Amino acid sequence: MILNIADRIVRPDVTPAPRGPGVSSAIIAALIITGLYVGREIFVPIALAILLSFVLTPLVERLESWRVPRSAAVPIVVVAAFLAIFALGSVIASQLTQLAEGLPGYQQTMQRKISSLRSVTSVGPLERAAGVLQDLGKELNRPEADSVETPRPVPQPDQTKPIPVEVRTPPPTALENIASLISPLLHPLATVGVVVIFVVFILFQREDLRNRLIKLAGANDLQAATSAISDATGRLSRLFLSQLGLNTVFGIVIGLGLSLIGVPSAILWGILAGIMRFVPYIGAFVAAFFPLTLAIAVDPGWSMLVWTVGLIIITDVLVGHVIEPMLFGRSSGLSPFAVVVSATFWTALWGPIGLVLATPMTVCLVVLGHHVESLKFFDILLGDRPALSPPEIFYQRMLADDPGEAVEKAEEYLKERTLSEYYEEVALKGLKLAQKDLKRDRLPVARLTEIRDSVVELIEDLADERDDAREGNTVDAEAEAAIEASVPMPELPFVIREGLPAAWQAEHPVLCVAERTDLDEAAARILTQILSKHGLGARVAKKEDISSSGIFRLDGEGVALVCISVLDDGSPSYTRHVVRKLRRKMPEARILVCYWMAENSAITKDTVQADAIATSLSTAAKYCLDLAQPRSKTDEKDAAPRDVGLRVAG
Repeated sequence: MILNIADRIVRPDVTPAPRGPGVSSAIIAALIITGLYVGREIFVPIALAILLSFVLTPLVERLESWRVPRSAAVPIVVVAAFLAIFALGSVIASQLTQLAEGLPGYQQTMQRKISSLRSVTSVGPLERAAGVLQDLGKELNRPEADSVETPRPVPQPDQTKPIPVEVRTPPPTALENIASLISPLLHPLATVGVVVIFVVFILFQREDLRNRLIKLAGANDLQAATSAISDATGRLSRLFLSQLGLNTVFGIVIGLGLSLIGVPSAILWGILAGIMRFVPYIGAFVAAFFPLTLAIAVDPGWSMLVWTVGLIIITDVLVGHVIEPMLFGRSSGLSPFAVVVSATFWTALWGPIGLVLATPMTVCLVVLGHHVESLKFFDILLGDRPALSPPEIFYQRMLADDPGEAVEKAEEYLKERTLSEYYEEVALKGLKLAQKDLKRDRLPVARLTEIRDSVVELIEDLADERDDAREGNTVDAEAEAAIEASVPMPELPFVIREGLPAAWQAEHPVLCVAERTDLDEAAARILTQILSKHGLGARVAKKEDISSSGIFRLDGEGVALVCISVLDDGSPSYTRHVVRKLRRKMPEARILVCYWMAENSAITKDTVQADAIATSLSTAAKYCLDLAQPRSKTDEKDAAPRDVGLRVAG
């Protein structure tokens, strides 16, 4: 609006062109960033208060569960927390004082080490380059008056010498001494006071603040907004509390280890390591710079440096790659790119305190974006979850002719779920996306063969995988997202060929037929593999095999059941035509039509004149397996499961 008003003032006779949503979003983002930078004196205490409230809320709730009133629980928790913070600050101050007193003694050790290194290395190009740089530094640092020759003034015999004037500052008064002592402390104390006020306010009014956030996030769906925000705040509280505990343990281990090694001010470096570990990936190594430098300066040899490096690397690897995944599980995380970007962004806005706050604040945005639809772009941009859904990623890899990577992700998925669930929730849904693009003329027909071949290669690579429940645990973000989006399937039964009726004793009693396209054939091959893994032999017939000329060459010997794979449910008349041709070819076989995209379709078995209709892989496979082993001869005719999505003949 401001830009439109400016345009009218400059050019009143010209109507301003409408601005797109991208321009408006960019303007709003620029205003927000400017406000965060200009108002950092206000926003930094608020951000600290919000993060502290996430950590302190579980403690307040625990006291309230012990029948302590909130009017007493909040002050107790806040006073205890800030006493701990002040105690930590006093320890840091005392450690810094001790370190400053010992620094002059470490300078001699550093000089001896440098001299020993010079004696070992011969004078060569590197040494000469160092000398050149040193001379250049001296020239650059020389005062300008020395580098320019100025004429000396000629002394005048009659010139009298000026009278020297000396300005003396009066000694400071007692009030000025007190002011100079207090002035550096005013800003930190004011910040602490603002943080305390906000923390108390948030802890007292957390339900009211939650309701206001629900109103902003989505008042039209109170149930969804309430559950989302409650879940988000609960997860953030547990996450920050767990991180605080883990980083505290990390700092204690580093401090004790450095103390045993003999590094000065070990407590200070332990505290710094615990604080900097809130910055993942790089925080621990940034904090390691100071103790490593001291290890070089203190020890005349190199053993202290080696021990310090080993302590930091082993502790960081153990905590980051063993304890942290076990403790946090699948809590919402950040991508490595998001960590670097957020650390750079918040440090540029708020300085060193922004570096410490960067990761917790970004995690808040990602978790809220995962639950609140209006903030979902934060989850997409900054979260470690894949930007595309698992079926979309599968479809993209099939388009890119990259089944190898799809196999790797499938193996990660199969660490926790079954092969049937992977095909149902990922592969078939990816083929449905391809079918939708085909109907919208977004997918060239020539690409269908390439997609089918990629799916066939994927199926062949997964031929050795079992179709049963697993007890593993994947750490792959894409596989985790696919597992979270998956709906558990009921376990499919296993059959033994020797125990089946005579009509099912053939090598391939089930024939899976592709109705029209190569996508239908890819889906048929998926069903074929699932049936084969459960003991029921099956084979695939291509779309050419059921054409007017190919139907005569179709081998129907020993077939007890025909499964027609259909991804396009828009032409039931053509499906009915295929069913009639197959009935004439194999009159004794039952016919199951698998409408993979017909979850809400009104198509029935009578519409296509089939014995049954299945709309999912699980119901189709269960129908075939149950039909192969009826309980009695009376039930053999109408044996079929009563599953949702399966419509059988009465």
